[in-house]
Amino acid sequence: MTILVFGKTGQVALELQRRGDVVALGRQDADLTDPAACAAAIERHAPRAVINAAAYTAVDKAETEEDLATLINGEAPTAMAECCARLRIPFVQISTDYVFDGSGLQPWSVDAPSGPLGAYGRSKLAGEMGVRRAGGSYGILRTSWVVSAHGNNFVKTMLRLGAERDRLTIVADQIGGPTAAADIADACLAMARHLADDPSKYGTYHFSGGPDVSWADFAREIFAQSGFACEVADIPSSDYPTPARRPFNSRLDNSLTESVFGIPRPDWRVSLAAILAELGAAQHGTGGNS
Repeated sequence: MTILVFGKTGQVALELQRRGDVVALGRQDADLTDPAACAAAIERHAPRAVINAAAYTAVDKAETEEDLATLINGEAPTAMAECCARLRIPFVQISTDYVFDGSGLQPWSVDAPSGPLGAYGRSKLAGEMGVRRAGGSYGILRTSWVVSAHGNNFVKTMLRLGAERDRLTIVADQIGGPTAAADIADACLAMARHLADDPSKYGTYHFSGGPDVSWADFAREIFAQSGFACEVADIPSSDYPTPARRPFNSRLDNSLTESVFGIPRPDWRVSLAAILAELGAAQHGTGGNS
C-alpha cells in the first residue's frame, strides 16, 4: 500500500520514511504555502493514502506570522483533504493539543470544545475544520510533546543542557503526554490502513504517551535514564514567559483510538529509552536505525 507523506525532514516524517512503502515529499516537491500544488502532487502520485506530517511548528513565531501559519497548517491540509475526498483515498492529518485552552485537570476528549490560546493553535484548528468539511475518509490525530532522536525537541535540549549544568529550572505546572515520533508514525500508518479498509472509521482521535507528566518530571526521567547528575527545580510557567501562551493541561484521552484502531497508548518512558539508545549509538558511531 503506497502512502504519500507530506514532509521529509520533520520528526514524524523521518520516522515514516523508516516504515512501510511511503513516498515522502519535501518542500521542493510540494510547497505547503501553495495548497493547489499540494493537491496536484496527490493527483500526480495517485497513492493509496496520504499522511500530512508537514506543518508550521514555530509556536512563538506564529504570534507574528499567523497568516503564514494558517496557510501552511490550515489551507494546505484542507486542499489535501479535498483532493483525497475526490479520489476516495484516506487522509491522515496530524494535529495538536494546542487546539484546547488547557483548562481543568481532566484529559481532553475528542469532542471537547476547542479554544486555542494562540496563533499556532488557531492555525491547526483551521486545518482540522477544513479536513472535516472536505468529507471523505479522514483521520485527524491530535498528539502532544513530540520527541525523537532527530530534530529539535525537549529530549535533545535537556541532554545538551544536562551535560553543561548541574541544576536546571523547569516548568512544572504544564502537564501532558510526551510522545515519540516513532510511535506517532506507527499510529498514522495504522490509521491510514484501517481507513482504507473501512472508511466509516473516519473522525478525530487522540494519541499521546503515558503516563501524563510535567515538563520538570519529564526532565528528571531524561536525566535518570541518561545518567546525568543534573538537579531539576520546579518553577511555574510565569517564571518562564514566552510570546505564545502554553496550555497548562495537555492531557489527552486516548481511549477512542484504542477502541477503534486497537492502538494502545504508548509508555513514553519505554520510547525515551529507545531514543536515548539511538542517540548513544549515533554518538559512538555504531549506527542504529537508518
